[in-house]
Amino acid sequence: MTRTKPLHLVVLAALGAALAWFLQTALAASGNAIVLPPVTLAFALALIGGIVVLMALPVRRVSRRVEGATVDPFYATRVVMLAKASSLSGALLGGAGLGITAYLLSRSVIPGVGSVAMALASTVGAIILLVGGLVAEHMCTIPPDDDDPREGRPDPRGLS
Repeated sequence: MTRTKPLHLVVLAALGAALAWFLQTALAASGNAIVLPPVTLAFALALIGGIVVLMALPVRRVSRRVEGATVDPFYATRVVMLAKASSLSGALLGGAGLGITAYLLSRSVIPGVGSVAMALASTVGAIILLVGGLVAEHMCTIPPDDDDPREGRPDPRGLS
């Protein structure tokens, strides 16, 4: 499995912002109430980000060859997949939070401070989830072997 690329995160954040803006505009144009994320969403996203990092700790101990540390390979696979999913969903939800915030601030009628604060709080929670996913993904990487004969030499196929 490859590491999460920054371009993928930026694209997902832009997609989330555009979709949130479009949804808010469509709801307002049809006369319905717009969507405001609850403040509990921010806490839940931040909590999930922290839990993902805690789940990656046993995998990190094994990958750093700590004496007596063992982990089930299926657990390690699940943790790294959860970490990648967390970073991608954090980017998407963070973009959506920014899209909602931008929509609220672009209206001619000034929104209440609470609605903008809730949108910003969900953005912060999503960013914590994104960072937690990236940290957990980094914790699950295996360092290169010291006795790898190809280390430091370019790949003969040019694939590096």
